[in-house]
Amino acid sequence: MEQAQNPGTSAAAPAEIDSAEAAFGSFAGNRWVQLVAGIVAMVVISNYQYAFTLFTPGIKETFASVPYSKIVAIFSMFVLFETWPIPVAGYFVDRFGIRRLMMVGAVLILLGWVLGGTVATSVGQLYIYYGVLAGSGAGIIYISCVANAVKWFPDRRGLAAGLTAAGFGGGAALTVIPIASTIHSVGWAHTLAIWGVAQGIIALAAAFVLRHPPAGYVPAGWVPKTKPGTGRAPVQSRTNYTWHQALRRPEFYLLYVMFVFAVLGGLMATANLSQIAKSLQVDKMVLLGIAIVPLTATLTAVFNALARIVWGAISDRLGRENTMTIAFGLEAVLAYLVTRIAGSAVGFVVLFSLVFLFWGEVFSLFSASTGDFFGPKNASVNYGMLYTAKGLASVLAGYGAAVLAAWSGGSFAVPLYAASLLCLIAAGLSFFALKPLVRRRIARETEAPAAALAPGAAQGQSGSRAPGGGQTRLVT
Repeated sequence: MEQAQNPGTSAAAPAEIDSAEAAFGSFAGNRWVQLVAGIVAMVVISNYQYAFTLFTPGIKETFASVPYSKIVAIFSMFVLFETWPIPVAGYFVDRFGIRRLMMVGAVLILLGWVLGGTVATSVGQLYIYYGVLAGSGAGIIYISCVANAVKWFPDRRGLAAGLTAAGFGGGAALTVIPIASTIHSVGWAHTLAIWGVAQGIIALAAAFVLRHPPAGYVPAGWVPKTKPGTGRAPVQSRTNYTWHQALRRPEFYLLYVMFVFAVLGGLMATANLSQIAKSLQVDKMVLLGIAIVPLTATLTAVFNALARIVWGAISDRLGRENTMTIAFGLEAVLAYLVTRIAGSAVGFVVLFSLVFLFWGEVFSLFSASTGDFFGPKNASVNYGMLYTAKGLASVLAGYGAAVLAAWSGGSFAVPLYAASLLCLIAAGLSFFALKPLVRRRIARETEAPAAALAPGAAQGQSGSRAPGGGQTRLVT
């Protein structure tokens, strides 16, 4: 394994030519082409999560004897399989390349909705088709595209991760109303089959474009920073942590807890938007000639996408931890305010749009942070492990919130209070715990003498060792 110089002892020279274009050609080797292909793939899987609420009334009508909490558990099952198997998928992506795994993911999302719409005769079967198959396929595509963006854009990780995640968060804005119209015309089951085929084919096409950058890739003309940033700038580790090395770091577990706390509110709204509208007495209202739930779902998708881009770019300047503190704190306030808008259609649309404007950044900030704190080389598996936090949160936000609301007489006030409090805690942890912990560790890595990094030397200050005794370093 190649060992790098101590990054604190010498400055890296900018690359004069783009090694990716030399290896893959001007099209596939163009990192912006790679970014766009990843965004397209993310757009087609967005409906599996964000359009789910449109299918729940029809599913409930078809399976009238099934409690709502068990129907919304389809969503929890989807998110569980979108997240929990992903560390394994991320490992295979890093090991065997992105194209093969993307093809597997495309086939799974196609089969998930097609079988769910043509074969399923019970909610239990929808757990398998929509939850297990489509969830696994969406997760493979998600982690492949996000990690690929992190690897291609070491100089603009927040923006690249934000744009890619925006495809997933905002793609539904293009399709929520058409899907709602299709459901109205042919029913929820046929809609699953029709859209499942189309989305699977598009994802398969994107798979043939996507590639990982060459090893040690650096954009032409970019000079990596040789010292950790100060209080506001992002910091980037020059050490590439393997998955088991990342698991030894306390900041990984801190990020995990923060992810669960920060993602709850938006997932709760995504899974239960129709029922929250009902509990606030606005579900039958129409605004601008459009039913309130499809209109809100469309606008929240737009603001969800915008959040990932804007906050990702802001974090490239303010630092990931500072940006988390601001965004999570405002999200906590908004989640609380949702409980105060009963009977107001305008309030419902506006407030939920703002909720997603300060929620969507979760998926750009944590993915960019993974590349920053643990290095880009193993970003697929490392972020895959962190992304399982979303799966844990989905159980609480979907099935858990529905059960708690039923216990509260149909009101979602208590679940929303809990989401608000946990998001506020995440904001405090990001500034008072994560920021000093990570910056101290990266400062020690940077200042460590080169001799301490040689094979057989004592374990470095970061606490992670490569096989053979030396640390795995990002060579730039």
